[in-house]
Formats: sequence, C-alpha cells, structure tokens
Amino acid sequence: MSDTGVKKVLVIGGVACGAKAASRLRRLRPDWEITIVEKSDTLSYAACGMPFFLEGAVPDFKELLSTPAGVIRDVNFFRNVKGIQVFTGHMATGIDRSRKAVSLVNVETGASQELSYDYLVIAAGASPVIPDLPGIDLNGVSPLWTPRNALEIRSALDGGNVKEAVVVGAGLVGLEAAEAMAKRGIKVTVVELLDRPLAALLDGEFGALLAKAIRSYGVEFIPSCKVEGFEGDCGVLSGVRTDQGVIKAQLALVSVGVRPNVQLAKDAGLEIGPAGGIKVDASMRTSDPFIYAGGDCVDTYNRVSRLPVRQPMGSTANRHGRVIADNIAGFNSEFHGVIGTAIMRFFDHTVGRTGLSEEAARQAGFDPVGVTVTGSDKPHFMKGSGTVVMRILADRKTRRVLGGQVFGTGQADKRLDVLACAVYSGMRVDELADMDHAYAPPFSSALDVMTHGANHLRNRLDGLVDTVRPSELAKLVEEGAVLLDVRGPGEKEVQGQLPFDRILEIPLGQLEKRIAEVPRGRKVVPYCKISLRGWDAVAVLRKHGFEDLAVLEGGVLGWPFELKK
Repeated sequence: MSDTGVKKVLVIGGVACGAKAASRLRRLRPDWEITIVEKSDTLSYAACGMPFFLEGAVPDFKELLSTPAGVIRDVNFFRNVKGIQVFTGHMATGIDRSRKAVSLVNVETGASQELSYDYLVIAAGASPVIPDLPGIDLNGVSPLWTPRNALEIRSALDGGNVKEAVVVGAGLVGLEAAEAMAKRGIKVTVVELLDRPLAALLDGEFGALLAKAIRSYGVEFIPSCKVEGFEGDCGVLSGVRTDQGVIKAQLALVSVGVRPNVQLAKDAGLEIGPAGGIKVDASMRTSDPFIYAGGDCVDTYNRVSRLPVRQPMGSTANRHGRVIADNIAGFNSEFHGVIGTAIMRFFDHTVGRTGLSEEAARQAGFDPVGVTVTGSDKPHFMKGSGTVVMRILADRKTRRVLGGQVFGTGQADKRLDVLACAVYSGMRVDELADMDHAYAPPFSSALDVMTHGANHLRNRLDGLVDTVRPSELAKLVEEGAVLLDVRGPGEKEVQGQLPFDRILEIPLGQLEKRIAEVPRGRKVVPYCKISLRGWDAVAVLRKHGFEDLAVLEGGVLGWPFELKK
C-alpha cells in the first residue's frame, strides 16, 4: 500500500467513470479531499436511459438523475452524502504536471481559477461526431448525447409537430431512438452509410436478421445511404438530403459515432494509445504516475485479441472508476480488459454480440470456426416461448470460444451472458457444451439452445458434419448443389420457403423410401425449420452412400434474407 496520509484527489468529469472513482475513493479514504470538476450542470446521470425517456417509458428525466432511493445525484448530494466537493459548469483547460495543478474556467462567466492535486483522474468522456454537412445547424437536427439534447427532443415530440423523423446512423443509440419514436406513432426512417445495422457489432447475416426485424415494425431502414445535407425553411428542418433522394422530416437525430476527449491529455504531454484514447496501464495509470484516466476517453484492450481497443460504454466506465479509486487509495487492483459485449432490444427482438468476429479472430492469429443454430428459449409446450438464433465461434486448434452473436424474440440476453463468460474465461467449446445450466421448463429446454450450439460446433470441429451459412448458399446452388427440404406437410405454408427455384421437398420420414429421388454426384444441403432434422437427414444420406453433404445453418427460422411465402 502507498502513503495513506491525507491527499487531494481531483477528478475531471462527473458522469460515469469520474463519479464512480470519486464515490469509491470516498469509501476507502474517508478523510481525503476529493473534488469533481464537471463542465455541464448534470452529474452521474444514466445516459443509456435517454432513448427510453424519449419513448415515455421513463416519464420524468429526474429518474435518470436519481439513486434507487429517489435522491437526485446533484451537487448537494455529493457534498452532503458523499463529502465530495463539486464544481459544475466548469471546464478544465490545462494541466500543469510539474506543479500538479489544473486550470479551470467557468463556462458561463469566463472566470478562471486553479486547483491543485496529489492525484488527478481524467474521466473526460467522449463527444459525438457531428458531420460537417449543409444544414447541420438547422433547428430539428440534433444528436442524442446530453440531457439537454434529450429534453429538447422530448419536448419536440410532445409538441405533436414531429410526424416524420430520420435517424442518421444505425448504431445502438440510433436504433433505440428509432424505436422510441416509432412507438409514439412517428414515421421513422433510419439511414446507414454501411450495408447493415450495428455494422460495428454484427456480421452480415445477423445484420440482415436485424434489418428484416426493423422493417417488420414499420421502421424504414435504408442501408448504403450517404447523407449529403439537411434542408429547411426559415431555419427549421424540413428534410434530409441523401444520395438516394430527399427524406421528409421534422426531426433528424444524428448518431454516427463518438470521439474520445483527449485534447486536455495531449496538451499535457500524456501518451495517447493506438486506438485514439489516452494510454493507460492495467491500473488505469497514464504515462504520468500521478494521473489516472478511465471511461470513454481511454484505450483499453481486448482480452481475447490482446489488442488496444476503445469500448465507450457506461458499464466499462464504471468498472474503470473502481480500479482507479483502488489504486489511488493504495490497494492493488487491475482492469483485465474487455471482450466487446453489447446488447440491445428493438421492440420484441433482442440482438447482441460478444468476443471477436471471424475477421478480427483471423487478424489476431486464430483459425476461427463457427456455426449458427436456431432454437427456442423454452420447450414448445410452454406458453410464451420464443426463437433464439445463435452463432458461436471457436479456434480450430485450441477449441477456445472466441465470440458469439444472438438474435431473436426469445430470451437471448442470458444466453449472451453465458457466451460472454465463456469468452472472458477462455473456456473451450467442449466445456461450454458440458456446462451445468439451470433447467426447468419455464426457463429453458432440457438441452438449452446454447448446449445445442456448442455441440453442433464440436461436431464441426471433429469433422462429423459440414455446414453452410445462408450467405454461402446462393453460390453453391449456382454450382449445382441440391437443396433438400425435409420438413413435413404444411410447414412451408406457415414458415415460408427459401428463395430458390429448384428445391427437392422430401419429408424426413419419407427420405429412406424416396432416396432414389436425390441426385447423386452433387452436393446435397438438407434443411428444415431449424435444421435439426437436416442433421438427421445427413445420417440417412450417408447410409446410402452420399458423401458431399452440408447442413444449412439456422434452418428456415434463422434465414436472414427474404423468404418466399
């Protein structure tokens, strides 16, 4: 432990990481002098709840500022309850490392002052990327970043003059805001420069699944669409101009990414990491031993790839804050990295990912092998069961679980958390398959969809089965592959059919008798509702000498593209 004499700790930033570091430090060192400097007038608010405030699910913004007991976390709260001094409406403008002093300016009056420190915490967060486009300053064009943004947008929605809205950027915040406005009866269009929603999180197939779901709720989604400017009358937004035409709108929410606030650290000569944030070690210490940093303004590292990354999330920022406080107080504590876990709900659908994508896994030196499976979150006989589409990725040599994605109307969140635990702990897919999950019919099947997925991946790693991803199927069909639908009578009419002209339809129970109908000398791809019977069909075909076989991953329910009705 370090010197425990009374110290001055100055925290720049009072939202997630900064407030957490200060509060934790107060518990560890009740006699130390702790001060927070925050440029806005709002402290420690739940920024991730702002889309739900727009919707009305959170009726009063004060709920996002309050403790679970209903006490607002303002200057008085931090002073009276925490014993922490707070300067709101003050911006840190410079750090004198040799004198251990920070220059501040009052954002309203311009008055300046200086505060000294023994230890400094930089939790300056990030700022939204605001594209330099014509009309960006029009009334009605806004990010959803600050409480003021949220209050202004909510006021516009409550006023009843917003009939059409455009969300620029299909990231987490943009899609949550799109849902919020659609639930209020507003015609919403989401435009995205890339070819799919949540492109930073999802691969093409899971992005296509989400895009299909977005449209199913009446929200228009336009991929590969470039915004060129904003049009208006008398300073008020009337439309969003894109390379595919003008979209009428009275509100445009711009959500195209964030940048770490690192200028203060740069000016002070602190080292900046390769991902663009402040460089810190496992103790969250910067290149200056008396300055720590955390939250959206720092580089962290991915514990799977071992590469520097940025993960601007409130959960990560709070974890950073605890580690910072521990180390300043003299208790050895380390931050052990992130694995890129993220989740969101869009109406009745849940989508999420954890760990590495296949591309990132290859770049990190792994040989990734993955499978996609579809199943129910509960047994079919339980009311309210829903579908979960899951992809699990593992390294071919070590069989270590590298990542995964989930999607569906079923309870996908707990499956994602299990995958995150597997990735974080370095678990092998064999261990994941053998994990002792909680089982009872109200919660899961006897063999959970997670177990099915892990077993399916084991089968593929062991060479017991080959699989085909939906995105690979069209090319195989062009090359002469036979699609074998082994579903029973009436299923096609309910579930839909794959969008191909020549499909051989033989129910699994008749396949043995009708085996002569299956062409030889060509690749055969069996499938069904979720492709479990497709795996059974492979066994029948092998019995009769067929060798070039592959099961369609995910089946019809997991098909991410349009189906024939």
